Amino acid sequence: MPALKPTAFTARIVWLGLVPDRGRRLESEAVESLRATFAGPEGEDHGGLTRASCSRVTALYPKGTGIRNTRQFSVLSVEDLAAIAGRMGLERIDPALLGATMVVEGIPDFSRVPPSSRLQGTGGATLVVDMENRPCVLPAKPIETRHQGYGAAFKPAAQGRRGVTAWVEREGVFTLGETLRLFVPDQPVWPHLAVARRG
Repeated sequence: MPALKPTAFTARIVWLGLVPDRGRRLESEAVESLRATFAGPEGEDHGGLTRASCSRVTALYPKGTGIRNTRQFSVLSVEDLAAIAGRMGLERIDPALLGATMVVEGIPDFSRVPPSSRLQGTGGATLVVDMENRPCVLPAKPIETRHQGYGAAFKPAAQGRRGVTAWVEREGVFTLGETLRLFVPDQPVWPHLAVARRG
């Protein structure tokens, strides 16, 4: 019996981008298609089979420890981007300013899609959702450059709406306009989750 259940939820890819050199600038450069390998999107500086651990996992490892790269993709939704922009008082926010890899449309509450869900394209390329992407202060600078006086508003506005991080389970090409199908784990919510989160 399959452990991952196909759902009726689909999303359309409406934007794709690459960050070629995050040391130079965080912003993504828009592209029409992405070749996804096991090391992530070709040409993406966040790619690689491994990465240095960051502040998100300091309860596990000292910062800079080499770990498996489950942050190859930063995937956001049109709906969440609209909510972020509204909270910030902007008409819209360009996903390039957030260093996004992919923007999709059509899955409700996208940032809360269960970890280990799959997003599979019509050509077979498949992403595994790692977890909700936590907002950070890094996008503040490019946002401030484009929208003076709004950079600092991003982090609080993006709480619970920052999308997800994901990694490549099956290689292939993602293209603009392509439909992704959502598969979710056939697993009940762990009944001790609330206690565990209290530490």
